[in-house]
Amino acid sequence: MDRLRRRARPQNRLRVCDDDELRQRYEEAEQAARRARFVAEANHGDEFAEQKAADADSARDQALQALDAASEFLTFRALPRPVLEELISEHPPTEQQAEEGAIFNADTFPADLVSVASVDGMSRVEAEELLNGWSAPDANALWDAAWQIQQESRVELGKG
Repeated sequence: MDRLRRRARPQNRLRVCDDDELRQRYEEAEQAARRARFVAEANHGDEFAEQKAADADSARDQALQALDAASEFLTFRALPRPVLEELISEHPPTEQQAEEGAIFNADTFPADLVSVASVDGMSRVEAEELLNGWSAPDANALWDAAWQIQQESRVELGKG
């Protein structure tokens, strides 16, 4: 039981990088490394293919290091169930939202969740600033990073 009590809560990390070229370079290096590894595995014992795979892995690792250096990371942790439920109850949906099936107020809850789930100590004001100031896809990615980790399960129901 002690081991179950000591389980670390899941975390989710959001990369924020404004350098499209570095992101593209990493994606291309990742794809090239996958292709080279596939060829090397399909041609077991082929030293040239093995060397190409090793070189592609190295290029991918270098591209990732450059991308990491140019990125900011925001980390979110799953909240204990009672904390999440209390937070949701503090943001009841409006009548219209409730009629549409919402369980919380989509105008007020996201900033609080992003703040409370933030491992980096983001305040509610900062969360609201980012959610309101970023483009819709970026704000959605921020919200998703905080919300999705609340939905992650790491247990399985066995068959039998």
